[in-house]
Amino acid sequence: MLELPLIARARAHANSVAFRSAKTSHTYQQLLDRSAMLATALLGDAADLNEARVALLVAPGPEYVAAQWAIWRAGGIKVPICLSATEPEWEYSLTDSGASAVVADATMAGKIEPLCKRLGVRLVNVDAITSAPARKLPEISPDRRAMILYTSGTTSKPKGVVTTHANIQAQIESLVTAWEWSAPDRIPLFLPMHHIHGIINVTCCALWSGATIEPFVKFDTATILDRVRADAYTVFMAVPTIYVKLIQSLEAASPEDRTAFVAGFKKMRLMVSGSAALPASVHEQWTALTGQKLLERYGMTEIGMALSNPLRGERRPGAVGVALPGVEVRLKSESGAIVTREDEPGEIQVRGPGVFRAYWNRPEASAESFDDGWFRTGDMAVRERGYFRIMGRLSVDIIKSGGYKLSALEIEAALLEHPDIRECAVIGVPDATWGEVVAAAVVLAEGVTLELPALREWCREKLSNYKIPQRLLVVKELPRNAMGKVTKPALQTMS
Repeated sequence: MLELPLIARARAHANSVAFRSAKTSHTYQQLLDRSAMLATALLGDAADLNEARVALLVAPGPEYVAAQWAIWRAGGIKVPICLSATEPEWEYSLTDSGASAVVADATMAGKIEPLCKRLGVRLVNVDAITSAPARKLPEISPDRRAMILYTSGTTSKPKGVVTTHANIQAQIESLVTAWEWSAPDRIPLFLPMHHIHGIINVTCCALWSGATIEPFVKFDTATILDRVRADAYTVFMAVPTIYVKLIQSLEAASPEDRTAFVAGFKKMRLMVSGSAALPASVHEQWTALTGQKLLERYGMTEIGMALSNPLRGERRPGAVGVALPGVEVRLKSESGAIVTREDEPGEIQVRGPGVFRAYWNRPEASAESFDDGWFRTGDMAVRERGYFRIMGRLSVDIIKSGGYKLSALEIEAALLEHPDIRECAVIGVPDATWGEVVAAAVVLAEGVTLELPALREWCREKLSNYKIPQRLLVVKELPRNAMGKVTKPALQTMS
């Protein structure tokens, strides 16, 4: 029988623990048995779902994976949807994908049931399925479509990214090789399970390798730190915001607690940051506190992970490393030339077996997203001493001022190094002289004031390291309102 490699590998780890929590544990065999039961329930009288779309609305944990495997083993296409989304957001995902069913746990079934009734979509409550007759499941070939994962929709309505089983396998194998996943690994799961970070990087890679996952409904700093103190994990993956929260907690902890927490972090073999740019200042703070050098990587819903700092080698703050195994990456300039020199910016384009097939029901958008077989990411980067550094999205993060291309992300990273600035956001605003000038919204630390002359001088010194011409580094304060105050967060304009 032709069986999906992810399922076959689970059989090889049948007696190992796949999920462990404070109260229960589930072996790989239990996941296989449960997924077969749920697959039988999904199929009903059908022999194969034949790529019917099935939305998944289950909390992170063993039941989520059993339901995911059930959809795949029954021949369906999984459509992960957000647990905390609004009803209109759910409706968009269900109607755009043409979902024929929603698989939900008891909690979420109660919330989405009215929508399912209105749309005429079948609702399957996994908690109500306690038995099913054994039956033969369909054979699933690797080229079948496996998942429709919706993008964030920053420039338009979210688009459904279609990946095959072969795409998913390639994404998993690339990371398992690069990051040396193995059966003894243990990792917490607190990331959303409707994003690629939680689905592929954590869950699929761990279960492909026979490792153990500890699931949480959401990230809770105190709970996670207690588990770190207990040496619960060997691998840790999070977004930059979580590392900022952990830094704040470590700094506020008693000396005794901090020592215990740091000892737990130091013992981990790998700590990864992704899903957003990691400010170099946070990278350096984390290393200073824990001795761990975070591994930053770059990827997208459409391609999985493409670039990564090395597991063994230099992990450079502010850079996302080199192409992962099985992935080809190139830079293409605005003129259409392939960038071959270092320090010359270009759009990141990616090719490889992990790259998605197409956007769901959007042939024009799919065609526009590829350049002779290379996926156009829409992100600009430069290569510096062999490593790629992301400058930002071509559409919003690249500010064209005075003939220069300035990275909003770089300026944000620099401003965050100022001791009085806690948060900031940088955008380009139209200007008759320069084309665009740089505007930054900043949130100051509690109880401090920041004088404009001092900020101007600081910007000149700090931003000069980011290859921004000195003539563009003149900081001006925006006009004040009728009360003589600038609304918070305070706005400063660099022009």
